[in-house]
Amino acid sequence: MTSTMIEVALIAATALSPVAHAQAPEVGSNGYVDMYFGDWHASRAQTVGSLTEHAVFTKGDPMKPTAKGAILRYVDSYVFATLPSGDSSPSDTLSGKQQIYYFTSGTGIILAGGDSIPVSLNIAVLVPANLAFTIKNTGKSALSAYIVTEPIPSNFQPSTKLVVKDENSIAISTTQQEWSRVVKPLFTSADGLATISRVQTVTLDSMTITRPFVGTIPNAEQLWMQLSGTSITFIGPFLRRQTPGIAYAHPPDNLAPTSSLNYSEDSEVKFLLVATDGK
Repeated sequence: MTSTMIEVALIAATALSPVAHAQAPEVGSNGYVDMYFGDWHASRAQTVGSLTEHAVFTKGDPMKPTAKGAILRYVDSYVFATLPSGDSSPSDTLSGKQQIYYFTSGTGIILAGGDSIPVSLNIAVLVPANLAFTIKNTGKSALSAYIVTEPIPSNFQPSTKLVVKDENSIAISTTQQEWSRVVKPLFTSADGLATISRVQTVTLDSMTITRPFVGTIPNAEQLWMQLSGTSITFIGPFLRRQTPGIAYAHPPDNLAPTSSLNYSEDSEVKFLLVATDGK
């Protein structure tokens, strides 16, 4: 695709956004779209036992954020964590919450309930509440993962075992509505999620664009973390470049339609989507 064709695609996608025509940039979430982006590279490192954590998103008012990335309503925390070679995290038991790990590099094991689960790139693990667990780095490089923490209702019955998914063995579940997305579901409520509705990876082939998402569910939370490649994010009438480690949240007032464009001619773009449909 030539640069002219890319420009046409950008113009066409922007034209699909009703905000671009009907509303000024300062209306609603369009006035502060950059607040809906988080980048773990830009956050201060925090040490939690042997883990080093960088916040991606933090708690805040998702309708009108006052700090960049402070948009979480349903998810308790969203961090990028690393564990050095040869180290282990201290034994931990989650109370009133669960954690989803999506591993991005390194090799290791999670020990819990008598199980020893190997983890590496593209392995996802749901750690339920009330289960003692520890993570060990068995490789020669850092073990890295995105960790998403969700609260659980008081009457929720968590699993008694780790729930493990290997993305490489999961079938594609793209629907007609999702156009060019290559979707692989990792976790839903059927797998033991308590608050979050679904966790999945979404891949865009080269030179493809997703249909602009306007949003119809009030107060929903959609968190899009870029895992690989470089893309252009459409958010309302604005364009932002997105690279690995940068995530954005769809503004829940649904005034800023969002879409992603993979403009590379030879590589994919991949995202981790954590979505909660609201209450």
